[in-house]
Amino acid sequence: MSGGSLRALDVIEAIAKSPLPLGLNTIIASTGMSKATAYRLLDELCEAGVLLREPKGAGFSTGPRLNAISLNLMSNGSFRATRHAILRTLVSQIGETCNFTTFHNGAVLYVDRVESEWPLRLHLQPGSVTPLFCTSSGKLYLSQMPALQRRRLLTAAPIPRFTPKTITDPTKLEAELQKIRRSRVSTDDEGYLAGLISLAVPVYGLNGSVMGAVAVHAPMARLSLDRCLAYLPQVRRAAADLGEAYRRIAARVT
Repeated sequence: MSGGSLRALDVIEAIAKSPLPLGLNTIIASTGMSKATAYRLLDELCEAGVLLREPKGAGFSTGPRLNAISLNLMSNGSFRATRHAILRTLVSQIGETCNFTTFHNGAVLYVDRVESEWPLRLHLQPGSVTPLFCTSSGKLYLSQMPALQRRRLLTAAPIPRFTPKTITDPTKLEAELQKIRRSRVSTDDEGYLAGLISLAVPVYGLNGSVMGAVAVHAPMARLSLDRCLAYLPQVRRAAADLGEAYRRIAARVT
């Protein structure tokens, strides 16, 4: 692989790892390349749709082409079969819909999902996105971010209220995120959709980083949040199995 290709990968990797758009100076600092080289590579990658130049000089984020590649990698291949089997096992234990999600472009991305057999359930296809601040997976990802990045995300715009239980006060939300960070368990009690509860735990990838989450959704009429929490050992076991499978596959290709 040529030096130019490796430098382009360095830029892509730095931006893909960041929960917020990266500015030019941050990219230069993280990659060690000159300003002229960074300018040239960023222009080429944006023109190709791999990266996206945010308006008003807000920096660079992943573009539609890279997003499509990322989703295809997560949705297909050997990890998908293993992941789906683990989710199926979890659904058989709990009897409710189980999901594998990841953080993507400032939102929760649903990568894989196994539905329960109940007719009453939330329908979300793989590729669907939901907000960070009011979902169990989203709050889990927020809790793992550096404080400055989290604050920037939460104060960039007023937090919309989806239900009477949505936490819109940044101070109260920060307090909940601190609890989630300590317990490594995130819940949603009708904060996103009325009548729906959810539970999420982290999936750890390489170097102990959170690469995704296992989340359980259920209508309150069928499963209370307290009863859902009783299944926490099974959900954690599924998350551990997913993390082990991911690390094993990643080790073969790195």
